Amino acid sequence: MADYKIKDIEILTGIKAHTIRIWEKRYGILIPERTDTQIRTYTDQDLSYLLNISLLNKNGHKISKIAELSEQEIHQMVWDIKMQRTVDFTEEKLILALLHSDETLFTETLQVLIDEKGLARTFSEDLIPFLDRIGVMWLVNSISAAQEHFISNLIRQKIISEIDKQVIPTDKSFPIMLYLPEHDWHEIGLLFYQYLLRSKGFHTVYLGQSLPYDSLIDCIQRIQPKAIISSWLTAIDKPFLLSYFKRLKKDAPGVDLYAGGAQINLNAPDLNGLVTEIKNAESLLAHFVK
Repeated sequence: MADYKIKDIEILTGIKAHTIRIWEKRYGILIPERTDTQIRTYTDQDLSYLLNISLLNKNGHKISKIAELSEQEIHQMVWDIKMQRTVDFTEEKLILALLHSDETLFTETLQVLIDEKGLARTFSEDLIPFLDRIGVMWLVNSISAAQEHFISNLIRQKIISEIDKQVIPTDKSFPIMLYLPEHDWHEIGLLFYQYLLRSKGFHTVYLGQSLPYDSLIDCIQRIQPKAIISSWLTAIDKPFLLSYFKRLKKDAPGVDLYAGGAQINLNAPDLNGLVTEIKNAESLLAHFVK
């Protein structure tokens, strides 16, 4: 059984922590366990209960009325809502596919989103929040590393499939090079950057995961890119990160350096002047689409 903190519950349910506290105090919705230091902790059952309450609330039921219902009545109302074909249960389907390693359910649900919104909006509005939820569930041992890898690779495959549908630009001048540094294998974000740039007609050269530094420099000298984009998620020492970009700036003079990921965000002040941070899709496109 997982133990969730209130911040974990906020991410997983989409209900603000402040709102959860109000529901607990005003309506007695939940009585969470508390640690010796009075920090709230929640169980898997509490999470499921709040997800059901959130679903009812989103469908017009006042929280004051929901609080008066028995657990059986709540389950029945949730079931009735789920039987309505017009209701969107995308988040629930994605989580269910994760828990049961159901490739068919996941790919069909994701494809419906992409057909409706396109990959760019789907990634920002649905996949990023979903990946945040996966991260929380993995940290509290609610899912295994294998389940996380299973879903991450399905997402990776879908982005690659969408890239494959794009037209390869005929203008090969001023290419943009994308890569992951050595020992970093988390390429979902970088693949999405590749998709966005290709969708805007940019010529990109994608070098993939865990690229040794010497190979990177060799490619830079041969391809002469206009810009280089990397992503840094794997934990790394700050001195190494600073040294890496100082060295790259020296070895690739005149090339614009961009990078995103948790390690770049964490060390952004120290990296100022060495590399331009990419915070999201909007900031990426703002740098390249004029």
